[in-house]
Amino acid sequence: MCGICGFTGLKDNALLKRMIRILAHRGPDDTGYYENEHVSLGHCRLSIIDLAGGHQPIYNEDKSICVVYNGEIYNFPEIKRKLEAKGHKFYTSSDTEILVHLYEEYGEDMAAGLNGIFSFALWDKKSRKLLLARDQFGIKPLYYFFKNGYLFFASEIKALLLNKHIERKLDAQALHYFLNLRFIPNEDTLFCDIKKLPPSSLLTYQSEKIKIKKYWQLKPKLVTGYSISDYQDGIVHYLSQAIKRQLLSDVPVGVYLSGGMDSSSIVALMSKLTNAQINTFCMAFGEPTDELSDAKIIAKRFNTKHHEINIAPNPLKYLPKVIWHAEEPKVNLLQGYLISKFASQYVKAVQGGLGGDELFAGYVTNRFIAQSQPFHAIMPQLVSKYVLTNLDKFIFSLQDKSGYLQWDEYSRGVQMLLSLGDRRRYYLILRNVWDYEDANFSHIYQKGYDYKKLRRVKELYAPYFASDKRGYLDQVLLAEFNTKLVNDFLLNEDRMSMANSLEVRAPFLDKDLVEFAFGIPAELKIKGKHTKYIFKQAMQPFLPADIIGKKKWGFAINPYHQFKKDLKSTAEAILTPKRIKQRGLFNYEYIKKILNYPPHPRMRWHYMFLWMLIGLEIWHQMFIDNNDFENPSFELRDYY
Repeated sequence: MCGICGFTGLKDNALLKRMIRILAHRGPDDTGYYENEHVSLGHCRLSIIDLAGGHQPIYNEDKSICVVYNGEIYNFPEIKRKLEAKGHKFYTSSDTEILVHLYEEYGEDMAAGLNGIFSFALWDKKSRKLLLARDQFGIKPLYYFFKNGYLFFASEIKALLLNKHIERKLDAQALHYFLNLRFIPNEDTLFCDIKKLPPSSLLTYQSEKIKIKKYWQLKPKLVTGYSISDYQDGIVHYLSQAIKRQLLSDVPVGVYLSGGMDSSSIVALMSKLTNAQINTFCMAFGEPTDELSDAKIIAKRFNTKHHEINIAPNPLKYLPKVIWHAEEPKVNLLQGYLISKFASQYVKAVQGGLGGDELFAGYVTNRFIAQSQPFHAIMPQLVSKYVLTNLDKFIFSLQDKSGYLQWDEYSRGVQMLLSLGDRRRYYLILRNVWDYEDANFSHIYQKGYDYKKLRRVKELYAPYFASDKRGYLDQVLLAEFNTKLVNDFLLNEDRMSMANSLEVRAPFLDKDLVEFAFGIPAELKIKGKHTKYIFKQAMQPFLPADIIGKKKWGFAINPYHQFKKDLKSTAEAILTPKRIKQRGLFNYEYIKKILNYPPHPRMRWHYMFLWMLIGLEIWHQMFIDNNDFENPSFELRDYY
């Protein structure tokens, strides 16, 4: 993996070098630059393929086109052969070089056939045109700022913030989405005017103007005429193909092994594709959901070189460092940072299981969705809209006035039942979105804060539930694939791994596998209470029965256990009444109520809310208040 950055319309070598320097963790092996009066491009490299010859920028034959690139293109050998047959000459063995020749051959349609994880910037000197692109599923990041004809871009936001003309200001709408979803959807970021380039998108800059277009789109199409065994064979074929493609490397590739279905399947199939002993990595939190024993079963079964680690009981001490790398105050960063830090001591690249749950319906929430589908279909719209919705509000009011915070989880369950007939509302309540109830705004936000201007989360999800042509579970899987997977899990994976100069590959997000999996009927993904049914059936010949039948555990730190460790004391030290009032955002009385309430396992949402507020205060001090964010403090106590 690598870091890329650049800008148009000015020549500032000192700024370009500072941008590369702040991205150095993404690529500590090499740096490269391209500069003229129109454009400046920078690159820092983590060497994985063509270690000796892959220095960037990389050019075409007459050096009229150059590219800086972050990622891996897994089908580049096939593409290279086709380009060579058309007369293109290559001077490296790097996958990067195919990009300049693809542009020569296909222009702005160059990216449609790529299968990999990437973001890149390509400069056409003759046309004075700059192209920015991001992979189909948003595995690799790319951010940009465009104003008054000037375009700045980078793999991480912090490189953009080095530009003194970019105002460092909190985006209130993005914050509201974040507080509801625990991630920021679509193109927004927490910083005003700094945007994400969406997945499958190409940004073209020319004549001081930009345009953005989709170069590819996932259009799920049901695969018909298949038997159950055909689907099973297809899963094994496409996953094996993806794993084999993603073994392409000039350095060893390990595996994150949790002991769950996805990572265990990768190890099982990888063991058939390589003669080398596989390095596997597992981590425990010292909590009841730890999976070290399951991981050991797989490691022993497939004779891997297994590495495991137990993290310290106070992981919050890493919070400033992970927030600096993620540039968002997320609640699920620590585990990714610690496992990648551990794995990077042994390898430079690993394969992980991200995407498997979204493709094959692996979450407990997916089971609720599937079981509710018949009731949504029979519930009259008028009853849902005028009777159940009003009863829903009454139930919320009762719970709210009771003052019993642990009842919140039960009232959400009742509200879900009363949302039958409204698929979108049911899903959002299941996802702990709270802004469908007006009263919640006064709990969360400080009195006098103008929250009425904020758009509700439900508006974002309208397109996914606009049609009844696809089943409810299909709608939800597509929504989660395009929102939470991209802007939560994949963002975490990229930032936390690159913080430790480690490349993480995602075979479940191979383009061919994704298209096949979205064509499998939803009723084969969940049967009764069994999630991932067809995937488990496909993997039965390869995995022990104990692994296939085990209960699903998330790779996360339990906020209830953490509250009883150091979350409460940290919140009290950072979220002081004076500081909360000065920020002018949040209602301290509600924060105090959570802090003083007897700890309860049914208050997971409340503890995650505290975690987000702690992170947000650290983020604000680090990026908004601090002019020296290039050299931040990573000591938690410095934010007290």
